[in-house]
Amino acid sequence: MILTIGFMVILGVTSCKKKGCTDENATNYNADAKKDDGSCTYVPVITLNGDANMTISVSSGYIDQGATAVDTDGTEIVVVADTTAINDSTVNQFTVTYSATNAHGTATATRTVDVIINHENYPGTYDVTDDCGGGTGLGLNNDPSIAAGANDNQILINDFFAGVTTTYGTAICDIDGANITIPSATESAPGGLGTITYEGFGTMSDDGKTMTITYVYSNSTPITGGAGSCTATYTKQ
Repeated sequence: MILTIGFMVILGVTSCKKKGCTDENATNYNADAKKDDGSCTYVPVITLNGDANMTISVSSGYIDQGATAVDTDGTEIVVVADTTAINDSTVNQFTVTYSATNAHGTATATRTVDVIINHENYPGTYDVTDDCGGGTGLGLNNDPSIAAGANDNQILINDFFAGVTTTYGTAICDIDGANITIPSATESAPGGLGTITYEGFGTMSDDGKTMTITYVYSNSTPITGGAGSCTATYTKQ
């Protein structure tokens, strides 16, 4: 009897994993690489000083807070700020761009700047033009002063009314950004001859220089009294 013995040879096949940079944030990221070989390179890392979103008042001036940047080894790199888009003379939203460059490329970061109307824009002395009837109905002073009120949401129109020989009264206004509301109020006319009840609403212009307010009023003063509505434009001197 002849016994035949077969031999089976098993060959192990070893596959080679392709090496390269596997970090998607690197400048030399290799999508085909299966194993990271430590070759990744990076642009600088930029850190903003202060908040990434700023709010300033119209015409208050913009002072950039800047930014810093470092290389992968911690070396500080110069940051260039582009503030050319900023225009604080009117309500708008602008973007400041920061850039830093090393041997592997340029990194950028941005800061958003909102220019708004707020309580800082109101105080001052104003010229007034109106169709409120001069010395009758609702007689307005043509150069009142506006001051800050009890809080950031309030302003005061001082010397609000124009009497025959004097100015008098203070209108207390609520503000919400560029919006102005004057709640119903009552003022005694000079000499106690009557009362003037009034309220109003309006807005401040985007450049922070002109207010337009519509008034509704009722004046019980004999001869010079009356009731109705009118509009006044306040222009900052």
